[in-house]
Amino acid sequence: MGRLRVAMVSPYDLEVPGGVQGQVRGLAAALGDLGHRVRVLAPGRPAAHGGEGVATLGRSVGLRANGSVAPVSISPLAAARAAREVRHGSYDLVHLHEPLAPALNYGVLLAARQPIVGTFHRNGPSLWYRALAPLARPALARLSACCAVSESARDNVAALVDGEIEVLFNGIDLGRFGPRRGTGPGPPSVLFVGRHEPRKGLSVLLEAFERLAPSARLWVAGAGPETAALRRRHPPSDRVVWLGPITDEEKVSRLAEADVFCAPSLGKESFGLVLLEAMAAGVALVASDIDGYRAVAAGHARLVPPGDPAALADALAGALADAAVGTGGSSPEALASARHHAEGWSMAALARRYVEVYERVLSTETAGGGHPVR
Repeated sequence: MGRLRVAMVSPYDLEVPGGVQGQVRGLAAALGDLGHRVRVLAPGRPAAHGGEGVATLGRSVGLRANGSVAPVSISPLAAARAAREVRHGSYDLVHLHEPLAPALNYGVLLAARQPIVGTFHRNGPSLWYRALAPLARPALARLSACCAVSESARDNVAALVDGEIEVLFNGIDLGRFGPRRGTGPGPPSVLFVGRHEPRKGLSVLLEAFERLAPSARLWVAGAGPETAALRRRHPPSDRVVWLGPITDEEKVSRLAEADVFCAPSLGKESFGLVLLEAMAAGVALVASDIDGYRAVAAGHARLVPPGDPAALADALAGALADAAVGTGGSSPEALASARHHAEGWSMAALARRYVEVYERVLSTETAGGGHPVR
């Protein structure tokens, strides 16, 4: 079909770090590498993202959802701007992430004349989904194709969608991860990266870490509502290093130096993207045994029951011991196998899969003379 013109809509502020935001940015770039023209529409400060590739359509506010805080726009004016952009932007199609999230998406669903591809990311119950249930089905009927990043994300919205939901995945940019440097003569290090909120399980990790040998070191990256309380209980020291919010570049650097990456989330994770990043970086993995992580890890991580500090401490001790001598999950062969597994989830591969979806939708549209019926 040649070069496509795609409006990609993120309901979340791109300036705020987050899984969906990272996927939107990465997918837009990967589609651009394939020769397609993508413009991202998102809430945010007008001066935060300039350039042809991003349009910010209204400031964001933090709304509590799914155990986290979502940086969305609730402005009807922002929704109207999004509607105007897709109506007059000469796009071939619109790609809508989290179709039921406010508020840009509502304007798009009402106004777009182009076919709309929707991708669902969320796992776990949603107040938005429940509140909007009476309106959800007619709104989602506007979607020409529905995708989900995981089986759990699909199951979460299946009752609201009439028709097939294609399960794809979240992609990673493999080019960002070079050879692992390791910590050398320094203390063995465990890395945590994530928002400091209950569902991410940082409090469990900190309790587990107290049980480990004093020679181990924990790097804690990120921030959130639990940061102050957790820092009081576990003050900065040679053993527990509070890094604060870090850039993607620093995250990649820390992954290259860490011996073990730990993802102790308690649940509500539809996809373990950060696990794939750790595998791509050649780091041993310890993670909670939850649906979103189990499917992605595929045997390349030590999985422990969520919320169990003792089990987590045992798994971390074993992973650190293996890393010290290059055995078990930290052997060169095991880490190379994990890296190979991660390669199957590359952003480039995901972009090609979405192009197939786009072309299928547009072909059906052309043949049928209107929006395709699923």
